[in-house]
Amino acid sequence: MTEKQMSDAAKDDSVQQVKVDLAACLRMAVLDDFHEGIDNHFTVAVPGRTDQYFVLPFGRHWSEARASDLIVFNEAGETLEGAGVVELTAQCIHAPLHRVSGKNVVLHTHQNWALTLNMLSDNRLRYTSQTAAFFYNQIAYDDDYQGLACSVEEGERLAACLGDKSILFMKNHGIVVTGDNIAQAYRRMYKLERVCRAQILAMSTGQPLAELSQLVIDRVNTPSPNDRHPKALREHLYFEAVKRIVDRELPGYAD
Repeated sequence: MTEKQMSDAAKDDSVQQVKVDLAACLRMAVLDDFHEGIDNHFTVAVPGRTDQYFVLPFGRHWSEARASDLIVFNEAGETLEGAGVVELTAQCIHAPLHRVSGKNVVLHTHQNWALTLNMLSDNRLRYTSQTAAFFYNQIAYDDDYQGLACSVEEGERLAACLGDKSILFMKNHGIVVTGDNIAQAYRRMYKLERVCRAQILAMSTGQPLAELSQLVIDRVNTPSPNDRHPKALREHLYFEAVKRIVDRELPGYAD
């Protein structure tokens, strides 16, 4: 095998792995109750290409997502590979977010607890737990809901709101979580939902919230030199565990 053939084979393997992981991610979102059936969108940039993204074609329920079902679309909404079409708001939200932010993964949901927090006048995440502290300086806020995103310009507006953060809270709407890879982005989404749930439950008691000090927040976010499981490894191990769960509960995503 020539060097070019080896390079092409490695590229094909990386593309297939992204498709398998995205399908697993969609099915796990059903098990985690992050989904709205066939609505909302998860997209991943096609490795080695620009302005081309994987998405589940509109009309497929997330619980039946398979690697072979995923289509490739561009910012114009054209289907470049596969059968089916991208939903309009997915095109208008995701393609500009990928392009402007440079993130490989863009996950958008209306998941219950994050949406509940974003229905409040004060929708700011409060740093009142260890897990919440991990999100310090990662969240941007869009406080001006514009209705359905039916133009690329709306996606560009959302990208400007996101800026250099990894998460966008969309008041009256939902959330966007971005990442460099699927494992990183989905772990962020999972932990964020738990933090939002805990905050809503704590607020429901009517008691004051106990905010962490900046000193403690900084300590939480400073890696220990003795930590045998750095952040990237934790993300990888988490997503491998996710796939084992999906293998048991909703198998078939790798087809």
